Amino acid sequence: MPKPANLSAKKPVGAQPENPAQLIVDGAVVENEWNLLPLGGDEEISASSLAPGKVILPLSVWLALREDLQGRKDEIGVWLDSDETADLIGEYAAELPLIAANFPAFTDGRGFTAARLLRQRYGFKGELRAVGNFIRDQLTYLKRCGFNSFAFQGEQPLQGLLASMQDFTDSYQTAVDQPLPIYRRRALA
Repeated sequence: MPKPANLSAKKPVGAQPENPAQLIVDGAVVENEWNLLPLGGDEEISASSLAPGKVILPLSVWLALREDLQGRKDEIGVWLDSDETADLIGEYAAELPLIAANFPAFTDGRGFTAARLLRQRYGFKGELRAVGNFIRDQLTYLKRCGFNSFAFQGEQPLQGLLASMQDFTDSYQTAVDQPLPIYRRRALA
């Protein structure tokens, strides 16, 4: 029998992500159905001690309990701290309904890379959620990298943030949301 995962084994990089009651998913404000389990407590977690329902586990906990959680595949998600790469989930990404990337500070851009790798290299099709301390000005870029869900921490109303996701009508570069650069799209027109 596997040993229970000790949440204190890995310390968080920065601030823990919050779990707001509402978030933006696929361009709409919705109620949050997932419970995000924080990292760094002293309690030990096992598959049998996890509360029922949809849970987003820290990567280290998920890796320790992955085999025991096979029966709950549709209700177990994973969150990556900013020092954890998409390669740590790798091919297992297809098994998950939700992956979240934590932004401990808006200046920490490693979550952008994780999102792009999950979508393009590992073919992740599920909900890709930005959590933590990203800012309104980054929403368009988060979306371009493949995020389709945003757990915004702050006082701004989410309806106002939806408009920020349409700040730019076109882009020059390729990204997850637009695989052709503008010069190729113009040539095809």
